[in-house]
Amino acid sequence: MTEGAERFLAAAGFDRAPWLAVLFMSGILAWFALPEVWQWLAAIGAGCGLALAAALVWPAGSAAADARVHLRLALITGGLVFAAGVAVIWARSEIVGTPPIAAPRVEQMQGLVLEREDQLAEGRIRLTLAVRLAEEGRRGEARKVRVNVPLAALSGPLSEPALAEGAVVRLRARLMPPASPMLPGAYNFARAAWFKGLAATGSAIGPVELVTPAPSGGTIASIQRALAAHVRSRVEGSAGAVAAALASGDRGGISQADEVAMRDSGLTHLLSISGLHVSAVIAAAYFAVLRLLALWPALALRARLPVVAAAGGALTGIAYTLLTGAEVPTVRSCAAAMLVLLALVLGRDALSLRMVAVAAGFVLLLWPESAVGPSFQMSFSAVLAIIALSTSAPVRAFLAARDEPWWARAARRVVMLFVTGIVIELALMPIVLFHFHRAGIYGAFANLAAIPLVTFVAMPLIALGLLFDLAGAGAPFWWAVRQSLDLVLAIAHLTANQPGAVKLMPQISGTVIALFAAGGLWLALWSGRIRLFGLVPLLLASLFTLSTPVPDLLVTGDGRQVGITQTASDGTRRLISLRDSRSSYGRNNLLELAGVAAAPIPMVDWPGARCSSAFCTLTVRREGRDWIVLMARSRDRVEERGLATACALSDIVIADRFLPRSCRPRWLKADRRLLARSGGLSITLADGRIESVAEREGSHGWWRALGRAALPLRLPSGHQ
Repeated sequence: MTEGAERFLAAAGFDRAPWLAVLFMSGILAWFALPEVWQWLAAIGAGCGLALAAALVWPAGSAAADARVHLRLALITGGLVFAAGVAVIWARSEIVGTPPIAAPRVEQMQGLVLEREDQLAEGRIRLTLAVRLAEEGRRGEARKVRVNVPLAALSGPLSEPALAEGAVVRLRARLMPPASPMLPGAYNFARAAWFKGLAATGSAIGPVELVTPAPSGGTIASIQRALAAHVRSRVEGSAGAVAAALASGDRGGISQADEVAMRDSGLTHLLSISGLHVSAVIAAAYFAVLRLLALWPALALRARLPVVAAAGGALTGIAYTLLTGAEVPTVRSCAAAMLVLLALVLGRDALSLRMVAVAAGFVLLLWPESAVGPSFQMSFSAVLAIIALSTSAPVRAFLAARDEPWWARAARRVVMLFVTGIVIELALMPIVLFHFHRAGIYGAFANLAAIPLVTFVAMPLIALGLLFDLAGAGAPFWWAVRQSLDLVLAIAHLTANQPGAVKLMPQISGTVIALFAAGGLWLALWSGRIRLFGLVPLLLASLFTLSTPVPDLLVTGDGRQVGITQTASDGTRRLISLRDSRSSYGRNNLLELAGVAAAPIPMVDWPGARCSSAFCTLTVRREGRDWIVLMARSRDRVEERGLATACALSDIVIADRFLPRSCRPRWLKADRRLLARSGGLSITLADGRIESVAEREGSHGWWRALGRAALPLRLPSGHQ
């Protein structure tokens, strides 16, 4: 077996190098997936132990080591790199992690504006402030909080540029600790806030007082906002909001309807400054500089124009990255583009798996927490899919130069563009389903039309509009920008409104997404027929995904929202909600994690449910057994003896308040006491499985800081 592995690694050559980045990321993901400290130590020990074992079994300089040189090096390097990944993210969490405030409260505070984000579509701005909270006293360290301020407060002295980065404001705000996931598999804002250094979020109450205006002189952030405002003034309507996002990265003006349409049509990536936009800007600058300098014979004969053009493209890319906010995805894309330019200068292959691995390693070393984010996973998966497809033998044969008419050659390119879109959609679908529990079915068709419109029409026109605005002659270009982006939005709405355009999926397990990742990486990173073995885990993961069980009960961490999946009279699966929530965020979480597209039905309107002012009772039949669920719908006082009797007749009791000890259901009592420690619950009645937020979060800082892990959590397993 070791001989076969040695021959395989020896023949793989440079194909081995990208796996170092994969192993480093695997160590980071292992730290997030493992809940307890002893498991993190065990993971580091396992990596180091593997390296030590390989060094001891095949000592350096021995005949055995010479016979297994590639296998020995792979095991030693791989084990150490994996252990380094666990250690790096653990150290990063301890260094930058910021504990949240202990509890919600209203506080009068004065703080320095660190960041201003305009959210015009929602009628507010978002300020990130450095403040000293009252509970810590004047000598306490400054904490970072994020506060939403209504636009009505931005009149007179509070308008731009007075209220910008560097200003000092005084305001009264309602503050909350960053929210933990509502349910297992839901978005983990507490984790994101931990690494961003946010101690609290909230909203302003009453007027905002400007203590000290922002320093004079244009900062990058103020230039970004001015650019976005200028673009919106030149292009009206929804197209103007999208144009501002493309020019400056400011997405605050995009309406919710357009956001939803772009998401459901698979075009959301066009709204965020990503590798597509950065690459387009750098490529345009590179070729523009190259062509312009070629018109100067004296320079063309004395200088290497590709080097000069690469420098021009690099400077343009860095400027665009800074102007659009220098977010982690943009910096990542810029770094990858710099490597492409370096490869062009050195005369090497500009688009290779090694280049992608170096870019990924660079990002993971600086921002290891980005490994669990969908942005990192989706962007690198898309690039890997493109490179793997373009370097495959069938594609190279299909695109090989041949004696044929121009229209046939163009047709091949169009077919290849469509195939590439389908491959990217297939590569991204598991990631999208895992993070967002939904995927656009017709995304490949929408991208086939929208990507060329944005990349080769809208973005160049925006650049020309800004350039000609210096002479007051940009109006024709802005008209064309509006037409092109209106067409993109029309494509998005048309695609999203098609029947079956969106597929909802309950939370797929970590094992399934690991199989998808292993199969996809094996298929992409190796060459030759050996890569086809990656289809095996992909097929298994697909089968497991299709058989993902739908949870029967979903209970949010505060106990106020309960969703129960039932089959309606027409045979469709519907979600029955305990309360008719006004929060679209909470409602969407319940629907997505239940895999139900139709709007939820209030419990009081569901046939078979019995509701009083204080409680609702519903019988749920699963696998030939009736489960009686008792749910509190208000905090009205209930006579204890009657409550105890109702609990004794129920299998499951759910309440957002403390219930007396006399309330003893037959299987599960999920009251405020338990939910405070467990967080949200996902319950499958057929096998009696209960998943909680707590078991996923464990001893990680953002969960431990809330006191959630103070007591052991015991949940029933199996049903009687």
